[in-house]
Amino acid sequence: MSFLTIFFALLFYVATFSLVAGLAYRIRLYIKTPAPLKIPTTPAPVTRTGVALRLFREVVFFESLFKATLWTWLFGWMFHFGMFLVLLRHLRYFINPEWFWAPLVWPLVGLVQPFGLYAGFAMLAGLGGLLVRRFAVDRVRYISAPSDFIWLFWLMGIAASGLIMSFILHTDIVQLKEFTLGLMSLSPGELPVDLPLLIHLGLVAVLMALFPYSKLLHAVGIFFSPTRNQVDNPREKRHLAAWAAKYDDTRGSRDSAEGQ
Repeated sequence: MSFLTIFFALLFYVATFSLVAGLAYRIRLYIKTPAPLKIPTTPAPVTRTGVALRLFREVVFFESLFKATLWTWLFGWMFHFGMFLVLLRHLRYFINPEWFWAPLVWPLVGLVQPFGLYAGFAMLAGLGGLLVRRFAVDRVRYISAPSDFIWLFWLMGIAASGLIMSFILHTDIVQLKEFTLGLMSLSPGELPVDLPLLIHLGLVAVLMALFPYSKLLHAVGIFFSPTRNQVDNPREKRHLAAWAAKYDDTRGSRDSAEGQ
């Protein structure tokens, strides 16, 4: 194997470990973080089913952002939906049609290919709109940190390099698939030596490695937001955080003893 193949194979193994371990660590922190107050954003659902539907609308349609600012919602939804289609299209590099379970997902992967090909433009346009917003809107520019701009440029670099490979400087996708499938079996094939591909893979690997430690983790954090995942039932049911239950039980026993 060439030096580049070994380097990128090791880079993706490190990035994958960082992504999985980092997500596990952050999710564990989210689960253990106390939520002592009942603070759902109203009007809020009064049943768990309603909360599930609210989270679904928030994740898929960005409901609260749509109500807050239409232009930000448009650019944000364009980027996220475009990225979703692009990721579905990229599944073809990680699935062997000969695997016994592949026929279950292969039709979907084939169906999304033409849409995923052009979804990169929607992804890039959405990122461009969000970047302009960071500069053009005073209140947004005031609260923007350097990392906000870095991640926007980083994601634009991923989208742009992918589009260059798709429409201008094509790479050997058969050889690339041998490399990606080989990564999964710890025996990567030779990586095509194309500059746009190397840039694309390098940017993606760094994104994977740093994702759990960046603001991009809102993709996971939204499911643990108490303003979104709580039922609005403070009158019907007393809210008691799990970490405070043992102290509450102790106090209740002491109050009962003093009453006697």
